Amino acid sequence: MTRVAAVDCGTNSIRLLVADATVSDSASGAGSTSELTDLDRRMTIVRLGQGVDRTGRLAPEALERTFAACREYAEVIKEHGAERLRFVATSASRDAENRDVFVRGVLDILGVEPEVVSGDQEAEFSFTGATKELAGRDHLDKPYLVVDIGGGSTEFVVGDDHVRAARSVDVGCVRLTERHLVHDGAVTDPPTAEQVAAMRADIEAALDLAEETVPLREARTLVGLAGSVTTVSAIAQELPEYDSAAIHHSRVSRDRVREITDWLLRSTHAERAAVPSMHPGRVDVIGAGALVLLSIMERTGAEEVVVSEHDILDGVAWSVAQGAGGGVRGRGLSGTGDG
Repeated sequence: MTRVAAVDCGTNSIRLLVADATVSDSASGAGSTSELTDLDRRMTIVRLGQGVDRTGRLAPEALERTFAACREYAEVIKEHGAERLRFVATSASRDAENRDVFVRGVLDILGVEPEVVSGDQEAEFSFTGATKELAGRDHLDKPYLVVDIGGGSTEFVVGDDHVRAARSVDVGCVRLTERHLVHDGAVTDPPTAEQVAAMRADIEAALDLAEETVPLREARTLVGLAGSVTTVSAIAQELPEYDSAAIHHSRVSRDRVREITDWLLRSTHAERAAVPSMHPGRVDVIGAGALVLLSIMERTGAEEVVVSEHDILDGVAWSVAQGAGGGVRGRGLSGTGDG
C-alpha cells in the first residue's frame, strides 16, 4: 500500500486528494493499482485564470490565492504522511506568459514542480479517473464519452477500456463568462439573449473542432465531470446542500439539463446564490458551464449524463500509485516548506 497525494490546479479551482493505493503486480511485472481509498479530498476556488484570456498573464492576486491554498494543502499532506505527490496544472497556467512565477511558488511551498500538462494529457487523466469504476454497471454501454467542463477548457475523451481519441478545446465556464458576459467590469445579471447566443456560437465552434478528431456521436454513455456538471446534478436533485455521495453516479436527463440551464441563464446573481448546493465561487460562471453541457448533449444526442465526482484528480492519483509522474515521480515531501 502506498499513500499518495494528487493536486489538480485548474482555471477556477485547486483540488487535493490524499489516498491509500493498494498496488498488485500484474502478470507482466508492471504495477497495477487495485484500490484507491480516499483519506482527504478538498477543493478551493482560487480563480487562477482570472483575466488570462484577456491579458495572457496570471494576475498577482490570483497567484496569491492559489499559493495560500497550496500552503493549506501542504499541511494536510504532511499530516497524512503521503509518500508521493504529483501536482498537475491545467488550462490557465498552460496559457500564461508568466507561468514561471507560478512554478517557482508551488515548488517553494510544496517541494515539487507543477507539471503543466497538455490538453491531451489532461483528457487521459480525466478518462481514467472517471471510468475505472464504471465497468459492469447496468445500462452503461461502451464506448464512453467523458467530458470535463473546466474553467478555461473542456476535454473530450472517447474510449472503451483505454482512450481512443481525445481533444481539449478552449471553452470553459470562466473563459466563456469573461469573454461574453462581462460588461464594464461586471457580469451581466442576467445575461442578454445576444450574450447567450454569442456563447452558444463559441461552444458550437468548439464542438466542431472536437469532432475533427473525436467521434463524439459514436459514444453510448456520456460521463460528465467537474463542478459545472456536479452542480447541475445537485440542482436537479434539489439537494439541501452539496452532497458528493448523492451526486456521484447520479443521472440527469437532457430535458432536465435544458430546464436548469434555461433557469440559470435568466436568473439573477442573488437567485443563483440562494441555491443551497451552489458554491459561492460558481455563482457567476455556472450558467456558461451548464450551457456547455447542454450543447454537448444536444450535439451527441445523449439522453442523459452520468455524473462523476471522480475525474482528473483521481486519474492523477492513479498515475502516482502506478509510478508515473514525470519530473515529480518518486520525490518525497521532505522539501515541503512553509511558503
